[in-house]
Formats: sequence, structure tokens, C-alpha cells
Amino acid sequence: MSLSIGIVGLPNVGKSTLFTALTKKGGLAANYAFAFTETNVAAVPVPDERLDALAEIDNAAKIIPATVEFVDIPGLAAGSSRGEGLGNKFLAGIRETDAICEVVRFFDNPEVMHVSDKIDPKSDAEAIKLELILADIATIEKAIPRLEKDAKKDKVYANKLEAAKKVLTGLYEDQRARSLELSDEEKAAIYDLHLLTMKPMLYVANIDENQLEDKLPAIEGLPLIPICARVEAELGELDPEEAVEYRESMGLTESSLALLVREAYQLLGLHSYFTSGETETRAWTIPLGAKAPQAAGVIHSDFERGFIKAETASCEDYIAYKGEAGCKAAGKLRLEGKEYVVHDGDVMHFKFNV
Repeated sequence: MSLSIGIVGLPNVGKSTLFTALTKKGGLAANYAFAFTETNVAAVPVPDERLDALAEIDNAAKIIPATVEFVDIPGLAAGSSRGEGLGNKFLAGIRETDAICEVVRFFDNPEVMHVSDKIDPKSDAEAIKLELILADIATIEKAIPRLEKDAKKDKVYANKLEAAKKVLTGLYEDQRARSLELSDEEKAAIYDLHLLTMKPMLYVANIDENQLEDKLPAIEGLPLIPICARVEAELGELDPEEAVEYRESMGLTESSLALLVREAYQLLGLHSYFTSGETETRAWTIPLGAKAPQAAGVIHSDFERGFIKAETASCEDYIAYKGEAGCKAAGKLRLEGKEYVVHDGDVMHFKFNV
């Protein structure tokens, strides 16, 4: 599974600069609203130093990291929920992503215009929240007549109708669908409406270099991820060793990509396990709590269908004992069955029969 994150925000908050810094893919960053009108998409490798260590031990021919897809979505303006500005593209772009990363502007640069002529991160976030809520209201109001008709014939649709009305009430009260107390059954009932306010949210504070140590206020109860997009873009133009030195000189312990992916994985309840050998060393992304057959199914459905057992070692043991043979000799290589819950960093080799 590959994670898709939509980068959104008002015009000129630094979305495209952040996208370029994260993906090393050039995007248009300009000092005027709606500088670009098309969605930019780029898949990038998930930083994980453990992969290099595993590959060195197994003399792997290639390394295949997990990937995350970033989607730079055209800027939003008041009225986007009604299709004004680039509203239709904005909303369509968000619907395709697993999570929303909203960039709010903290940096103060008089040469970069702001659509509201003042720096007010909370107000910017409220503007986008309103447009998402209005878009979801329109979606549900359009669906209700159809659900009412179908509910007369099938109880399943009656449950969908009740769940939709419950969410609509919450939206009218300025609540995101995700913040409502919905049962698993109610969430399943409204899933095919693909509501925008059901998506998990991350907030990135695009800060000035001199704000790196500042304590930033939460938005909607969510902590902000501080990133100086301009500095990260500059780091992206340096050689890797120079970038590390520059980052360390500024007191930054990891790249913005690593920071953002880590937060996104935590938000969505994801982690990685590894397979490793002479052919390749590879990271696989799975949900927290996934059992061994589910993890095997990420590689191929046959692996899950015919699962027998999994030879497993922790990444730490695999590195410490120099591979599978060393782990086996030290009693660190385990045979796990169908009920085994995979841990982050497990190195696994599946046995299956179909």
C-alpha cells in the first residue's frame, strides 16, 4: 500500500515550495494567487536508514523503500465549495488522497502577497475548513433524496440514510465529520460518500528561519508540524553531505520529508516491515495490528491465501547478528503463525502454498 497525502492551503502560503522541497520535483511557486492551475503529483521514497543496514548485510542487488505520494493541490479561495476559482480541481484533488496536509502561513514576507493582506494562520485554517464542510453538505444533500427512495426498499439504505442525516447535522454545527462520534457501522454506511471532512488532517506551519524554536499554537486541537519550506528547498539543492551539515548547523535533526512521513504514518496507523535477501531489500507498509497473513498479502494475494508460517526476526537482531543465519544460530529467528501481529521493523520470510 502506498500513502497519498494532499498538500492544501490558501494561495501563497508555501504549498508549492514545500512540495518541491519534499519531492525534488519542480513546481511553480510564484507571488500571485492561483500561480498554477494543475495538480502536481510525485511519489518519493520513505526515508529509513534501516534499509541500508539490511542491504549491506545481505549484499542486496537493490533497495526498494516504501513510497509516499504527495499531491500539490491548486490553491483554494472562498467559494471553492461552489466551484469558484479553482474550486472543482481543489475538491477533486483532495478526494483522491488518504490524508490532508494543510499548510498554514507563519512566515512574514512583505514581498509575498497574502490573499487576506495579513498573517493569520487560524483564520486561514478556518477558511479551508468552511469550504470542506460546505462541500460535504452539498454532497450529502444531493445524496439524501436517493437514499430516501432506496430506504423504502432496503434496510441497508435506511441505515445509510440515518448515518448521513446524523453527519449532516454535525456539519451544520461546524463540525468535521471525522470529529463526530460515529460507530464503525455508521462510518461504513457513509464511506461511499467520500466526505472530505472524514479525512485525517495534518497541519504544517510554514515558518521563518528565526521561528524554528518558537512554540506554535495548536489549530483545532492539533499540534503544528513546523517546517521552513524555503530552507528545505535550499537544502534540496545541496549535495547530501552538505545538506546534512547545513541541517545540523540549524539544529534540525531530520529532513522535513522524514518528519512529515513519520507524523502521517502515526496519524493513519501505519508502519513498515522488511524483506531482505540477495535479490533485494524492501520495505512494505502495513496497518498497525496487521497479522502475518495480512502482511504477506501486501506482497501478493497468493501469499495471504496460502500462508503457512513466517520466519521472523526483529530488525535490531537481524543487524546485530549479521543476517538470517546469525539470528538462527543465536535463537533470534522465530517461526510465527497466522495470529502473529507484525511489529514495526520485523524482517520476514513467508512460507506459503497455493
